[in-house]
Amino acid sequence: MEGEIDTLEEMIELAEEDESLKPELEENLKQLAKEIDNAEIETFLNGKHDSSNAIVTIHSGAGGTEACDWVSMLFRMYSMWCDKNGYKIEIMDMQPGDEAGYKNITFLVNGDRAYGYLKTENGVHRLVRISPFDANKRRHTSFASVSVLPEIEDDDSEIEIDPSELRIDTFRASGAGGQHVNKTDSAVRITHIPTGIVVTCQNERSQHKNKAYALKILKSKLYQLKQEEKRKELERLEGEKKKIEWGSQIRSYVLHPYKMVKDHRTGVEKKDMAALAVLDGELDDFIKEALKIVKEDS
Repeated sequence: MEGEIDTLEEMIELAEEDESLKPELEENLKQLAKEIDNAEIETFLNGKHDSSNAIVTIHSGAGGTEACDWVSMLFRMYSMWCDKNGYKIEIMDMQPGDEAGYKNITFLVNGDRAYGYLKTENGVHRLVRISPFDANKRRHTSFASVSVLPEIEDDDSEIEIDPSELRIDTFRASGAGGQHVNKTDSAVRITHIPTGIVVTCQNERSQHKNKAYALKILKSKLYQLKQEEKRKELERLEGEKKKIEWGSQIRSYVLHPYKMVKDHRTGVEKKDMAALAVLDGELDDFIKEALKIVKEDS
């Protein structure tokens, strides 16, 4: 980038004499600014698991069908963001809503630094819109919570699971999924007895694969629990209670009476068509600004 700056300085001198060079110069300046911005963001992704794959779970909040549909909208948003950035998605578990969308869905995002980028999406997401399920066309508010965990590799000695501390149950998968899924005990529920953490996986037809996915999710949840315990111990030693922002409402998506998406942590907002683009996966501005806050807090 230093070499590019030297080249641009030479171009500036030439452009002062030849105005036809100015459009190319402006384009090169924009490109360099983008490269510098991306390089700055990469310096923020130096946490232990920032380079890991991400396990994302979206849970519907209060609101019945509305909230389930909101979960499906968020899943679509993240799917499109992943596609734009070259990440692959594997659905690990899902529970369809009674009428539309999902009550919850868990998926694995495969790719370098997937967790590093997506960890800033942790929290509650709020939607305001005219309900497509309301015959009276009233405005509804829906909530969904997003949880992002790093995928913990099997050779990570920090998190070890004792098989004797697990209770593993199998059951018949619920919801849509074909005759085989619904007629065999392919779904798996794992209870970690010491902590009481329960994970389920029922998306795959193979009980073996559902068990493997459930163990991945459990390992990541145990890592999250361990990090939370470390945080509380640090607060105790420091003798002060810091406000935790990431578990609360982080972003509002308003589609009526105007269109706006606003991040309550960073103040970044998008209006009109740009707001609709957010739901089509244009999340980079929100993620980058949130990463800067995480860096400052650390």
